[in-house]
Amino acid sequence: MSDKQNRPDKTYEQLEERIRELERQLKTHGNRSCKSRLFSFIFGREENKRWTLSLYNALHGTSHSILSDITINTIEDVVYMGMKNDLSFLVSESVSLYRSMELYEQQSSYNPNMPVREFMYAAKLYDQYIYAKKLNRYGRALMPLPIPRLVVFYNGTDPAEDEATLFLSDAFKHEIRQNIINRKDSHKDSRISDTVEEIYKNADPDIEVKVRMININYGHNKKLLSACTPLGEYAWFIARIRRNTAFFKNESGGDGIQAERAIDKAIDEMPDSFEIKQYIIANKAEVKDMCLTEYNEAETMELMQEEARREGRREGWQNAMLFTIKNLMNSMGWTAEQTMDSLMIPASQRNALYAELRNNI
Repeated sequence: MSDKQNRPDKTYEQLEERIRELERQLKTHGNRSCKSRLFSFIFGREENKRWTLSLYNALHGTSHSILSDITINTIEDVVYMGMKNDLSFLVSESVSLYRSMELYEQQSSYNPNMPVREFMYAAKLYDQYIYAKKLNRYGRALMPLPIPRLVVFYNGTDPAEDEATLFLSDAFKHEIRQNIINRKDSHKDSRISDTVEEIYKNADPDIEVKVRMININYGHNKKLLSACTPLGEYAWFIARIRRNTAFFKNESGGDGIQAERAIDKAIDEMPDSFEIKQYIIANKAEVKDMCLTEYNEAETMELMQEEARREGRREGWQNAMLFTIKNLMNSMGWTAEQTMDSLMIPASQRNALYAELRNNI
Protein backbone atom coordinates (compact mmCIF):
# COMPACT_ATOMS: atom_id res chain seq x y z
CA MET A 1 0.00 0.00 0.00
CA SER A 2 1.31 3.43 -0.93
CA ASP A 3 2.13 6.23 1.51
CA LYS A 4 -0.82 8.17 0.17
CA GLN A 5 -3.15 5.28 0.96
CA ASN A 6 -1.69 4.97 4.44
CA ARG A 7 -1.90 8.67 5.19
CA PRO A 8 -5.68 8.86 5.82
CA ASP A 9 -5.45 6.09 8.47
CA LYS A 10 -2.67 7.92 10.23
CA THR A 11 -4.63 11.16 10.08
CA TYR A 12 -7.73 9.50 11.46
CA GLU A 13 -5.66 8.00 14.27
CA GLN A 14 -4.49 11.52 15.12
CA LEU A 15 -8.09 12.74 14.92
CA GLU A 16 -9.33 10.00 17.24
CA GLU A 17 -6.59 10.76 19.75
CA ARG A 18 -7.43 14.48 19.70
CA ILE A 19 -11.10 13.66 20.25
CA ARG A 20 -10.22 11.38 23.18
CA GLU A 21 -8.02 14.14 24.60
CA LEU A 22 -10.83 16.66 24.27
CA GLU A 23 -13.31 14.30 25.95
CA ARG A 24 -10.85 13.59 28.79
CA GLN A 25 -10.41 17.30 29.38
CA LEU A 26 -14.15 18.01 29.30
CA LYS A 27 -14.84 15.17 31.74
CA THR A 28 -11.91 16.08 33.99
CA HIS A 29 -12.90 19.71 34.33
CA GLY A 30 -16.63 19.05 34.39
CA ASN A 31 -19.37 20.48 32.22
CA ARG A 32 -19.07 23.95 33.72
CA SER A 33 -15.69 24.71 32.16
CA CYS A 34 -16.81 23.79 28.66
CA LYS A 35 -20.23 25.40 28.88
CA SER A 36 -19.06 28.66 30.39
CA ARG A 37 -16.99 30.74 28.00
CA LEU A 38 -14.43 33.24 29.20
CA PHE A 39 -16.65 36.06 27.96
CA SER A 40 -19.54 35.05 30.23
CA PHE A 41 -17.10 34.29 33.05
CA ILE A 42 -15.92 37.90 32.97
CA PHE A 43 -19.20 39.70 32.24
CA GLY A 44 -21.83 37.33 33.61
CA ARG A 45 -20.90 36.99 37.29
CA GLU A 46 -22.65 38.80 40.13
CA GLU A 47 -19.30 39.89 41.53
CA ASN A 48 -18.53 41.54 38.18
CA LYS A 49 -21.80 43.43 37.68
CA ARG A 50 -19.86 46.68 37.36
CA TRP A 51 -18.30 45.23 34.20
CA THR A 52 -21.71 44.06 32.96
CA LEU A 53 -23.07 47.57 33.46
CA SER A 54 -20.00 49.03 31.75
CA LEU A 55 -20.68 46.81 28.73
CA TYR A 56 -24.31 47.94 28.64
CA ASN A 57 -23.30 51.60 28.88
CA ALA A 58 -20.76 51.22 26.06
CA LEU A 59 -23.34 49.63 23.76
CA HIS A 60 -26.07 52.15 24.47
CA GLY A 61 -24.00 55.30 24.96
CA THR A 62 -25.17 55.73 28.55
CA SER A 63 -23.38 56.27 31.86
CA HIS A 64 -25.47 54.50 34.49
CA SER A 65 -23.73 53.55 37.72
CA ILE A 66 -26.34 51.89 39.96
CA LEU A 67 -25.61 48.16 39.91
CA SER A 68 -29.03 47.26 41.25
CA ASP A 69 -30.51 48.55 37.98
CA ILE A 70 -29.41 45.32 36.28
CA THR A 71 -30.41 41.75 37.15
CA ILE A 72 -28.43 38.91 35.59
CA ASN A 73 -30.77 36.14 34.42
CA THR A 74 -28.60 33.98 32.15
CA ILE A 75 -30.32 30.70 31.25
CA GLU A 76 -28.91 27.73 33.14
CA ASP A 77 -28.93 24.47 31.19
CA VAL A 78 -29.73 22.58 34.38
CA VAL A 79 -33.20 24.13 34.22
CA TYR A 80 -33.81 24.30 30.50
CA MET A 81 -32.78 21.03 28.85
CA GLY A 82 -29.34 21.89 27.57
CA MET A 83 -30.02 25.53 26.64
CA LYS A 84 -27.59 28.06 28.01
CA ASN A 85 -26.88 31.50 26.66
CA ASP A 86 -23.66 33.38 27.36
CA LEU A 87 -25.09 36.40 29.15
CA SER A 88 -28.51 37.93 29.65
CA PHE A 89 -29.79 40.50 32.09
CA LEU A 90 -32.75 42.72 32.79
CA VAL A 91 -32.32 46.48 32.92
CA SER A 92 -34.64 48.41 35.25
CA GLU A 93 -37.21 50.84 33.90
CA SER A 94 -35.55 53.53 36.04
CA VAL A 95 -32.73 53.56 33.47
CA SER A 96 -34.75 54.38 30.35
CA LEU A 97 -38.45 54.41 31.36
CA TYR A 98 -38.79 50.82 30.12
CA ARG A 99 -37.26 47.52 31.07
CA SER A 100 -35.00 45.86 28.54
CA MET A 101 -34.00 42.22 28.17
CA GLU A 102 -30.36 42.19 27.06
CA LEU A 103 -29.16 38.96 25.42
CA TYR A 104 -25.44 38.84 24.63
CA GLU A 105 -23.56 36.00 22.93
CA GLN A 106 -19.86 35.64 22.16
CA GLN A 107 -18.93 33.74 19.00
CA SER A 108 -15.47 32.76 17.82
CA SER A 109 -16.82 31.72 14.43
CA TYR A 110 -19.33 33.40 12.15
CA ASN A 111 -22.77 31.89 12.71
CA PRO A 112 -25.65 33.14 10.51
CA ASN A 113 -28.07 31.11 12.65
CA MET A 114 -27.75 33.42 15.67
CA PRO A 115 -31.18 35.04 15.05
CA VAL A 116 -33.03 31.75 15.50
CA ARG A 117 -30.87 30.81 18.48
CA GLU A 118 -31.43 34.19 20.12
CA PHE A 119 -35.14 33.84 19.37
CA MET A 120 -35.19 30.53 21.26
CA TYR A 121 -33.19 31.98 24.16
CA ALA A 122 -35.52 34.96 24.34
CA ALA A 123 -38.58 32.70 24.49
CA LYS A 124 -37.12 30.89 27.49
CA LEU A 125 -36.15 34.14 29.19
CA TYR A 126 -39.61 35.64 28.72
CA ASP A 127 -41.07 32.43 30.11
CA GLN A 128 -38.86 32.89 33.17
CA TYR A 129 -39.84 36.54 33.45
CA ILE A 130 -43.58 35.88 33.23
CA TYR A 131 -43.34 33.18 35.89
CA ALA A 132 -41.20 35.31 38.23
CA LYS A 133 -43.54 38.32 37.90
CA LYS A 134 -46.63 36.10 38.30
CA LEU A 135 -48.11 37.51 35.11
CA ASN A 136 -51.17 35.89 33.56
CA ARG A 137 -50.53 35.09 29.92
CA TYR A 138 -54.12 33.87 29.58
CA GLY A 139 -55.69 36.95 31.16
CA ARG A 140 -57.65 39.78 29.60
CA ALA A 141 -55.10 42.41 30.58
CA LEU A 142 -52.09 43.01 28.34
CA MET A 143 -48.86 41.90 30.02
CA PRO A 144 -46.08 44.52 30.24
CA LEU A 145 -42.87 42.97 28.89
CA PRO A 146 -39.28 44.24 28.66
CA ILE A 147 -37.91 45.22 25.26
CA PRO A 148 -35.42 42.67 23.81
CA ARG A 149 -31.90 43.68 22.76
CA LEU A 150 -29.95 40.94 20.95
CA VAL A 151 -26.19 41.26 20.46
CA VAL A 152 -23.47 38.91 19.26
CA PHE A 153 -19.84 39.76 20.04
CA TYR A 154 -17.71 38.21 17.31
CA ASN A 155 -14.00 37.56 17.86
CA GLY A 156 -13.21 34.87 15.29
CA THR A 157 -10.24 34.82 12.94
CA ASP A 158 -12.28 35.14 9.72
CA PRO A 159 -12.60 38.72 8.43
CA ALA A 160 -15.79 40.50 9.48
CA GLU A 161 -17.19 43.99 9.36
CA ASP A 162 -17.02 46.10 12.49
CA GLU A 163 -20.77 45.76 12.77
CA ALA A 164 -23.54 43.97 10.89
CA THR A 165 -27.17 43.04 11.44
CA LEU A 166 -28.35 39.44 11.10
CA PHE A 167 -32.02 38.76 10.32
CA LEU A 168 -34.12 35.68 10.94
CA SER A 169 -35.87 36.42 7.65
CA ASP A 170 -32.66 35.44 5.83
CA ALA A 171 -33.32 31.85 6.91
CA PHE A 172 -36.85 32.02 5.44
CA LYS A 173 -35.45 33.43 2.20
CA HIS A 174 -32.81 30.69 2.10
CA GLU A 175 -35.58 28.08 2.32
CA ILE A 176 -37.40 29.73 -0.57
CA ARG A 177 -34.20 29.98 -2.61
CA GLN A 178 -33.37 26.29 -2.10
CA ASN A 179 -36.85 25.26 -3.18
CA ILE A 180 -36.62 27.41 -6.31
CA ILE A 181 -33.24 25.92 -7.21
CA ASN A 182 -34.50 22.38 -6.65
CA ARG A 183 -37.51 22.95 -8.88
CA LYS A 184 -35.61 24.66 -11.66
CA ASP A 185 -32.54 22.46 -11.28
CA SER A 186 -30.44 25.53 -12.00
CA HIS A 187 -27.92 27.34 -9.82
CA LYS A 188 -27.24 30.01 -12.41
CA ASP A 189 -30.62 31.67 -12.80
CA SER A 190 -29.88 35.38 -12.36
CA ARG A 191 -33.52 36.03 -11.51
CA ILE A 192 -33.57 33.80 -8.41
CA SER A 193 -32.88 36.62 -5.96
CA ASP A 194 -35.70 38.74 -7.35
CA THR A 195 -38.05 35.76 -7.25
CA VAL A 196 -37.09 35.00 -3.65
CA GLU A 197 -37.83 38.56 -2.56
CA GLU A 198 -41.19 38.56 -4.34
CA ILE A 199 -42.27 35.22 -2.82
CA TYR A 200 -41.06 36.28 0.61
CA LYS A 201 -42.94 39.56 0.43
CA ASN A 202 -46.16 37.78 -0.60
CA ALA A 203 -45.68 35.16 2.12
CA ASP A 204 -45.59 37.97 4.70
CA PRO A 205 -44.00 35.99 7.61
CA ASP A 206 -45.30 36.79 11.07
CA ILE A 207 -41.92 36.68 12.84
CA GLU A 208 -38.76 38.71 12.40
CA VAL A 209 -35.71 38.76 14.66
CA LYS A 210 -32.69 41.00 14.23
CA VAL A 211 -29.35 40.53 15.93
CA ARG A 212 -26.61 43.13 16.15
CA MET A 213 -23.24 41.46 15.43
CA ILE A 214 -20.22 43.43 16.66
CA ASN A 215 -16.61 42.60 15.81
CA ILE A 216 -14.61 42.83 19.06
CA ASN A 217 -11.31 41.58 17.71
CA TYR A 218 -8.51 43.75 19.05
CA GLY A 219 -8.12 46.72 16.72
CA HIS A 220 -11.76 46.78 15.66
CA ASN A 221 -14.50 48.99 17.08
CA LYS A 222 -11.96 51.02 19.02
CA LYS A 223 -14.58 53.45 20.34
CA LEU A 224 -16.63 50.65 21.87
CA LEU A 225 -13.61 48.83 23.31
CA SER A 226 -12.39 52.08 24.81
CA ALA A 227 -15.80 52.86 26.29
CA CYS A 228 -15.88 49.48 28.06
CA THR A 229 -12.40 48.96 29.49
CA PRO A 230 -12.95 45.28 30.49
CA LEU A 231 -14.14 44.48 26.95
CA GLY A 232 -11.03 46.08 25.45
CA GLU A 233 -8.85 44.12 27.87
CA TYR A 234 -10.67 40.88 27.05
CA ALA A 235 -10.09 41.54 23.32
CA TRP A 236 -6.40 42.20 24.00
CA PHE A 237 -6.10 38.97 26.01
CA ILE A 238 -7.64 36.81 23.26
CA ALA A 239 -5.42 38.46 20.63
CA ARG A 240 -2.32 37.89 22.76
CA ILE A 241 -3.18 34.20 23.26
CA ARG A 242 -3.49 33.80 19.49
CA ARG A 243 -0.19 35.56 18.88
CA ASN A 244 1.58 33.42 21.46
CA THR A 245 0.01 30.24 20.07
CA ALA A 246 1.41 31.09 16.64
CA PHE A 247 4.82 31.78 18.23
CA PHE A 248 4.94 28.39 19.98
CA LYS A 249 3.41 26.49 17.08
CA ASN A 250 6.66 25.27 15.56
CA GLU A 251 8.30 24.38 18.86
CA SER A 252 8.50 20.87 20.27
CA GLY A 253 5.77 19.58 22.56
CA GLY A 254 2.14 18.65 22.09
CA ASP A 255 -0.47 21.09 20.87
CA GLY A 256 -2.05 21.14 24.32
CA ILE A 257 1.25 22.07 25.95
CA GLN A 258 1.84 24.85 23.41
CA ALA A 259 -1.66 26.24 23.97
CA GLU A 260 -1.18 26.19 27.73
CA ARG A 261 2.13 28.01 27.39
CA ALA A 262 0.47 30.59 25.14
CA ILE A 263 -2.22 31.26 27.77
CA ASP A 264 0.31 31.47 30.62
CA LYS A 265 2.44 33.87 28.62
CA ALA A 266 -0.58 36.05 27.79
CA ILE A 267 -1.48 36.28 31.49
CA ASP A 268 2.11 37.17 32.39
CA GLU A 269 2.20 39.84 29.66
CA MET A 270 -1.06 41.44 30.72
CA PRO A 271 -0.35 44.98 31.97
CA ASP A 272 -0.85 45.52 35.69
CA SER A 273 -3.18 48.41 34.91
CA PHE A 274 -5.79 46.08 33.39
CA GLU A 275 -8.98 45.90 35.45
CA ILE A 276 -9.51 42.21 34.71
CA LYS A 277 -5.94 41.11 35.50
CA GLN A 278 -6.41 40.36 39.20
CA TYR A 279 -9.65 38.52 38.46
CA ILE A 280 -7.90 36.46 35.76
CA ILE A 281 -5.01 35.64 38.09
CA ALA A 282 -7.29 34.81 41.02
CA ASN A 283 -9.17 32.35 38.79
CA LYS A 284 -6.21 31.31 36.66
CA ALA A 285 -6.93 27.57 36.69
CA GLU A 286 -10.53 28.04 35.61
CA VAL A 287 -9.60 30.63 33.00
CA LYS A 288 -7.01 28.27 31.52
CA ASP A 289 -9.55 25.44 31.45
CA MET A 290 -11.96 27.60 29.46
CA CYS A 291 -9.32 28.79 27.02
CA LEU A 292 -7.87 25.31 26.53
CA THR A 293 -11.31 23.82 25.95
CA GLU A 294 -12.07 26.40 23.29
CA TYR A 295 -8.63 25.85 21.77
CA ASN A 296 -9.14 22.06 21.67
CA GLU A 297 -12.55 22.42 20.05
CA ALA A 298 -11.13 24.72 17.39
CA GLU A 299 -8.05 22.56 16.87
CA THR A 300 -10.13 19.39 16.45
CA MET A 301 -12.25 21.11 13.83
CA GLU A 302 -9.15 22.36 12.05
CA LEU A 303 -7.72 18.84 11.95
CA MET A 304 -10.87 17.50 10.33
CA GLN A 305 -10.91 20.28 7.76
CA GLU A 306 -7.24 19.72 6.99
CA GLU A 307 -7.95 16.04 6.40
CA ALA A 308 -10.68 16.98 3.94
CA ARG A 309 -8.38 19.43 2.15
CA ARG A 310 -5.50 16.96 1.90
CA GLU A 311 -7.54 14.06 0.63
CA GLY A 312 -10.12 16.06 -1.28
CA ARG A 313 -12.79 13.61 -0.22
CA ARG A 314 -16.17 14.89 0.94
CA GLU A 315 -17.06 11.41 2.17
CA GLY A 316 -13.95 11.19 4.33
CA TRP A 317 -14.59 14.64 5.81
CA GLN A 318 -18.21 13.83 6.58
CA ASN A 319 -17.40 10.47 8.17
CA ALA A 320 -14.78 12.08 10.39
CA MET A 321 -17.20 14.84 11.33
CA LEU A 322 -19.99 12.41 12.18
CA PHE A 323 -17.58 10.37 14.27
CA THR A 324 -16.65 13.47 16.26
CA ILE A 325 -20.22 14.68 16.70
CA LYS A 326 -21.47 11.31 17.92
CA ASN A 327 -18.60 10.95 20.37
CA LEU A 328 -19.22 14.34 21.93
CA MET A 329 -23.00 13.91 22.00
CA ASN A 330 -22.65 10.58 23.79
CA SER A 331 -19.91 11.60 26.22
CA MET A 332 -21.17 15.10 27.06
CA GLY A 333 -24.92 14.70 26.67
CA TRP A 334 -25.01 17.57 24.17
CA THR A 335 -27.60 18.04 21.46
CA ALA A 336 -26.48 17.92 17.83
CA GLU A 337 -26.77 21.71 17.60
CA GLN A 338 -24.68 22.27 20.75
CA THR A 339 -22.02 19.89 19.44
CA MET A 340 -21.85 21.56 16.02
CA ASP A 341 -21.69 24.96 17.71
CA SER A 342 -18.79 23.84 19.90
CA LEU A 343 -16.96 22.48 16.84
CA MET A 344 -17.73 25.68 14.89
CA ILE A 345 -19.21 23.77 11.93
CA PRO A 346 -20.31 26.22 9.20
CA ALA A 347 -24.06 26.52 8.63
CA SER A 348 -23.64 25.45 4.99
CA GLN A 349 -22.41 22.01 6.10
CA ARG A 350 -24.94 21.28 8.84
CA ASN A 351 -27.99 20.05 6.91
CA ALA A 352 -26.11 17.09 5.42
CA LEU A 353 -24.76 16.18 8.86
CA TYR A 354 -28.21 16.43 10.46
CA ALA A 355 -29.57 14.10 7.77
CA GLU A 356 -26.80 11.55 8.36
CA LEU A 357 -27.35 11.68 12.11
CA ARG A 358 -31.07 11.02 11.63
CA ASN A 359 -30.29 8.07 9.35
CA ASN A 360 -28.01 6.59 12.00
CA ILE A 361 -30.47 6.84 14.89
